[in-house]
Amino acid sequence: MSGRKGRGGYSVTRRLGTAFGMLIGLILLVAAGLLTAAYIGHRASDEIVDQTQPALADNLRLHGEASDMQRSMRGYLLTGDRMQLDAYRTAREAYPAILASALEHGGPEADRNLRTQAQQLQAYVRISDQQARAVPRSEQAARLTRGGTVLFNAFEATNHELEVRLSAEVQRMDERADRVVRVSAIWVAALLIAALAAAVYTSLRTTRALVRPLKGVEQTLGRLTAGENSARAVEQGPVEIRAVARSVNTLADESARLRGIDEERRRLSGIARDVGIRIRERLDVDEVLDVACTGIGQGLEADHVFILLMQEDSPVVPVARAWNAEQGLLTAEGLQALPPIPAEVVRDHYGQGTTWSIDNLPDYLSAGVPLPDAPGSFGRTGLPEANRDAAKAMGLYSVLLTPIGVGEEPLGAVCLARSGPEHPWRAVEIDIAESMASGVGRAMHNSMLYGQEAALVEKLRALDQAKSDFLSTVSHELRTPLTSIVGYVELLRDDETGPLSEPQHRMLDIVDRNANRLRALIEDLLTLSRIEAGTFSSQKVEVDLRQLVGSAVDTIRPAAEAASVHLETDCPEEPLVLEADSDQLDRVLMNLLSNAVKFTPSGGHVRVQAAADDGEVVLSVSDTGIGIPQKECEQLFSRFFRASNAVDQAIPGTGLGLTIVHTIVANHGGTTEVHSQEGEGTTVTARLPRVAAPETVNAP
Repeated sequence: MSGRKGRGGYSVTRRLGTAFGMLIGLILLVAAGLLTAAYIGHRASDEIVDQTQPALADNLRLHGEASDMQRSMRGYLLTGDRMQLDAYRTAREAYPAILASALEHGGPEADRNLRTQAQQLQAYVRISDQQARAVPRSEQAARLTRGGTVLFNAFEATNHELEVRLSAEVQRMDERADRVVRVSAIWVAALLIAALAAAVYTSLRTTRALVRPLKGVEQTLGRLTAGENSARAVEQGPVEIRAVARSVNTLADESARLRGIDEERRRLSGIARDVGIRIRERLDVDEVLDVACTGIGQGLEADHVFILLMQEDSPVVPVARAWNAEQGLLTAEGLQALPPIPAEVVRDHYGQGTTWSIDNLPDYLSAGVPLPDAPGSFGRTGLPEANRDAAKAMGLYSVLLTPIGVGEEPLGAVCLARSGPEHPWRAVEIDIAESMASGVGRAMHNSMLYGQEAALVEKLRALDQAKSDFLSTVSHELRTPLTSIVGYVELLRDDETGPLSEPQHRMLDIVDRNANRLRALIEDLLTLSRIEAGTFSSQKVEVDLRQLVGSAVDTIRPAAEAASVHLETDCPEEPLVLEADSDQLDRVLMNLLSNAVKFTPSGGHVRVQAAADDGEVVLSVSDTGIGIPQKECEQLFSRFFRASNAVDQAIPGTGLGLTIVHTIVANHGGTTEVHSQEGEGTTVTARLPRVAAPETVNAP
């Protein structure tokens, strides 16, 4: 900012700059004083820490090692303990290193003293080494001890002299550092007082110039924050604060504008949401178009709305729905009067993925005048003549065009128009129009898919019914010749027709066996046909499941013995009474047993078990056969499904047995479960309601 006075006010920049310059100078002086004091103190501290104190410590350690040598040698000479002699030798080896460290840290005067101590210690050590070789408590040892004591006392005196000198030096340096700190503290305090005085003076002067206008700006901000959107600041005081007040007012005006836009966006978004809900409720394409056209027009306050839909292999896109504010939805005759637009315009527009709008369409309704930034030929050669004439006739002024589609293929476009220049399309309205058009595209796509799916379902139902009718018809038609075949086989076996040779008997057995297989297949197909037709029913009476199991096992036993499969049963002694159709339960048992025997290799086992369990009768058939792959177990009850390992091994079958078993058990109010492990076997378990206290049990 400039330091000159502004129009209608004055500047505090220069005043604040001068005051802060003074404060900065004082702060620099304070910092310089602190740094000087710190430097002096640091030097004194370094001298004490790096030289004097280490030298003093080394001198004390040297005395300590020398004392250890003397004490250990005296102890040895008095007691003759060799451990004392070892301690002496340890101290004798340690003192040279301590003496070298002391010489490294000491000054010139300390060096002279330390060298004297070194000479004295060397003399003492020579005497001590002689003592070490003398006999303890001998006259020689006593004489050497007296000589060593004199030398050691001289060493102690010299050592004590250096200790006193170094201690005095440390004390002197500490006192000098304290003096420096006290003097520095006085100077720093004086400078701080001056800085505080300058700060107080500057703050008092500045407060008078700033507080009142800033207070007004603060109050205005508080009112704006509290929701008083009409509050504005008074521009008064220094030019800087006047600029702040203007900025606050500008921000308040912009906030009011943005709030208006947000309120409009929320209103339009609510309308778009309601229209979208109404559109999604429709599954018919025509209803979707009617609701969309009316909802978009009313919600965005358009004068005209046109929805154009692409047609396969057509070069133009006709108007499928039209609405205007006066008439509402146009009739079919009104739609025919509206010209289409070129299909390449819609494709190019959809490829761009943006909405196109213009607010002065009449300026571009001359022949050959391109529309600015318009898609396709509209942006190159302008509107076709028919479209120009229609726009003039309807008085279109502001036009908005947004494409609709799903994926890479366009479905058409939505066009909105207003008839006057006073109401151009705003950015928020364009955004909502794009959102609505996107919803229309998705709804139309879903409606088309629903229609296609419904038609496909009807075709599938018709095919399924035809298949069921075919199965039923074929099954019934096959019964008659099959009955004739079985009857003639029995006649041929009768002795009245003449004797048969052994090969002929074997051939008749093959014919009879395959006829029975074919009859079982026909029965399965007829049962499946009745299930799908909803005519499958049961004639239920009270039956004992044990008797049904025994009968079924006796029937299947020859086939099991022929396949070398061991067959065993496990039934309780008390009756297992069910209210059931005995023929259908027998069919369940035969299907399960025949499957178990068929899929169990030679030497395997099949076990049939029946038991009561908590108000139910549990029937299970287990085998040690080829099993079923785990991933295929969920499909076992599907019609005509056969496990892949059974197909690979070419084991015959129709894939209807378990479907029929599942249906019969469910028809009796029970459930069916299959547990299987490929290569280990399969267990099929059926749970059926049990009759609590039977009085009469009908045999099968």
